[in-house]
Amino acid sequence: MDKTKDFLKKSGIEETSADFKSSKRFNDGGQYRFEVPGIQSPKTMDALLNESLKNDIFIHRVTQTKGIMLLTDSEIKEMVDLAKGYGCELFLSVGPRATYDTSATVHTQEGSRIGYRLRGYDNLVYAIEDVRRACDLGVRGILLYDEGLLWVLNKMRSEGEIPKNVHFKLSAHAGHSNPASAKLLEEMGLDSLNPVRDLQIPMIAAIRNAVDISLDLHTENPKSTGGFIRHYEVPKFIDVASPAYLKTGGSVAANHNWDTTQKEAIARIKQVMLVKRMIDSYCPDAVASPNQSSDLSVPE
Repeated sequence: MDKTKDFLKKSGIEETSADFKSSKRFNDGGQYRFEVPGIQSPKTMDALLNESLKNDIFIHRVTQTKGIMLLTDSEIKEMVDLAKGYGCELFLSVGPRATYDTSATVHTQEGSRIGYRLRGYDNLVYAIEDVRRACDLGVRGILLYDEGLLWVLNKMRSEGEIPKNVHFKLSAHAGHSNPASAKLLEEMGLDSLNPVRDLQIPMIAAIRNAVDISLDLHTENPKSTGGFIRHYEVPKFIDVASPAYLKTGGSVAANHNWDTTQKEAIARIKQVMLVKRMIDSYCPDAVASPNQSSDLSVPE
C-alpha cells in the first residue's frame, strides 16, 4: 500500500496519526461556531434568536432546509433582517431537488441514493434562479445538495453574476465522507462542507488534514438519520476538525425538512447549551469565534 499512500501524499492527502490535532482556524481566530439547522420560517428564527440572547449563547449560523422557493419574498426579507440585527449568518437551501420534482425513483429504497441532487437541464436552471432570488434579497449563504450546481455557481460568483461574498455549503445529504471528495469540492469553490453525519473521529481528522474549508459537524441528529447524539465527542470534534461549525438541535426534529415550531426552536437552544457545557467542562481553552465577527457571511 506504500505506493498508493505516497501518491496520495503528493496529492495533498496524508494519513493522519492517532494524536492529530488541527492547527487551522477561522479567519477571526475561532476554532468553532454554533449552527442551528432546520429553522424554516421567520417566526421560529425569531424565537430561536431571542432564546439564545436570554441564555447568553451566540448562534453563528441559522440554516433553513426546506428550500428558498417555499418562502415568500417577505419571509426571506424578514429572516434577512433578523440575521442582520442579530449578527449571524443565514443559509437558505436550494429548493429544486429530486424529491420535489417528478422523480418516482428517488422515493424508492434504491433510488434514495439520488438524494437531493438535480435531474436534467430545467431543474439546474430552476436551482440557479432560486439562488439568484435569494441573493437579490440580501442572502449571502446558500446550502447546496448538488456538486454540479456548485460548479456552476462558483463560476457565476467568479464572473460577478452573483455577489462575490456569497458562501456555499454542501449538505450531508450529498453523501461526501472522504478526504479526496472534500479536496475536490474545495477546489470547486466550496466554502463549508457537511460530511455524512456518522463519521468516526479519525475519518473526520483525515478530511480536515486535506482541506482548509470549515467542516459542519452534527452533534446530534433527527430520528430519520439515526437519532444519535454525539455531545461527549464535541471536544474531539474541535480538537481534530477546527475550524468547525457544531450543528446542534437536530434531535428535536423528526427529519431534515421538519417544520420546527417556536417551542421546538427554544428547545434547540437548550441543546446548544448542553453542548456548550461539554466544551466548558472538557476543553475550556477551546476558542469560539467572536459574536458578530466580521468573518461571518451575514446578509446584506
